[in-house]
Amino acid sequence: MRHVRKLEEFEGAWQLSRQIADRRNGEEGTLEGVARFTPDGEGRMRYEEEGQLSYAGQAPMTATRAYIWEASEDGIAVSFADGRPFHHIALDRLMPDDNHHCDPDFYHVSYDFSAWPVWRAAWRVVGPEKDYRMISEYRRASGA
Repeated sequence: MRHVRKLEEFEGAWQLSRQIADRRNGEEGTLEGVARFTPDGEGRMRYEEEGQLSYAGQAPMTATRAYIWEASEDGIAVSFADGRPFHHIALDRLMPDDNHHCDPDFYHVSYDFSAWPVWRAAWRVVGPEKDYRMISEYRRASGA
């Protein structure tokens, strides 16, 4: 079994499929789109995703996100697009996890690289106004 070992292995386009379970509102949603990892010329990768976000009974909408992924001593440091630290991915483990506290909310992520190059990120988010689970699956996009 081979798993991801370095940041450069993410480069390129990935088909993104996301399931969202909002426990606070009792709603379930999906996102189908593409995530791209692009080198920024400074040793980092810019992560950008775009997709169609859908909830039952609501018109689909375009959703986007952007992050900065940078190699660290033992994995990948993930930052928000503005450079603020977000979380860490330990690449020496098949299923690394980490936490992020954004007062008053708490974010926990678990990655699963055991079926690389198919991989998943599962988020659990709780706070006074939030209570959801989000599972994203990534597969190499055709021609990538």
